[in-house]
Amino acid sequence: MAARTQRQEESFRCTAQISAIPTLRRNTALALAVALAVGACNAAASMGSIDIVTRPDGGTLPVYGKDSRKWVVGAPGQEYGIRVCNRTGERVLAVMSVDGVNIVSGETASPSQSGYVLSAYECADINGWRKSQSSTAAFYFTELPDAYAARTGRPDNVGVIGVAFFRERQERISFRESPPLAREAPAQRQDAAAASGSTAEGRASNDAMSRKEVEADRSAPASAPVPLGKIGTGYGRHEQSYVQTTRFVRESATPNLTLAINYDRRENLIAMGILPPPAIARNVNPFPAWTPRFVPDPPTR
Repeated sequence: MAARTQRQEESFRCTAQISAIPTLRRNTALALAVALAVGACNAAASMGSIDIVTRPDGGTLPVYGKDSRKWVVGAPGQEYGIRVCNRTGERVLAVMSVDGVNIVSGETASPSQSGYVLSAYECADINGWRKSQSSTAAFYFTELPDAYAARTGRPDNVGVIGVAFFRERQERISFRESPPLAREAPAQRQDAAAASGSTAEGRASNDAMSRKEVEADRSAPASAPVPLGKIGTGYGRHEQSYVQTTRFVRESATPNLTLAINYDRRENLIAMGILPPPAIARNVNPFPAWTPRFVPDPPTR
């Protein structure tokens, strides 16, 4: 991989798993980027979206909301994919995590890490953990001990899928001659070192925030007892999924948009009040207002 600079960074480009969304324009490639960021943040709530789809039918799981959080029902053993969409007319970077783990690098997730680059108005189904530039390991809902995050010693954030969207920095047009490469090299090395330092600081900050959130969740009283154990995402069957390199420079070190979808088994969502309890079977009358009419008894004397 070539050396990264402030202006240009190495990334990967994927030619597999483009979803067939007839109402959206689709490009021929999905890119996987390793990018560091500088600049200002311009958040846009409509720049991207995510859905959880079941495999192999590609049906979209219904989303249920409670207390500003979104939930879907996960069934143990069911393979699923993450459908991520770029709603803008420019390329965007989508850094994605499952159970607090970056799905490309396997690191404890931080927005500063690797992600997928989507072309203008492009949607793609991301179906697994990236193993290499030619394969992935399928996502599937599973019991907590079998979840990839739990098997790698990181069970605290099991049950959430997240995407951080970044806009691409637009290069300014300049008519000045570029200085010789030999004179640019020291500045490039300095920029790369500064970017590396900021990445380490960002990871430390994100890890600290994650620990605080986990502690807060543990201290908060449960609204209802959970009858069954949580579920997570497993490391499933290997599938072909090819990628190639591209270049992407983030507009900002801070995501322009972050989205999250939580998941758990149906019984737990019912216990938390997110889904209504199932109806209890009872005897019913098909004609409740019908009373047979016969000759009544005479009045007593």
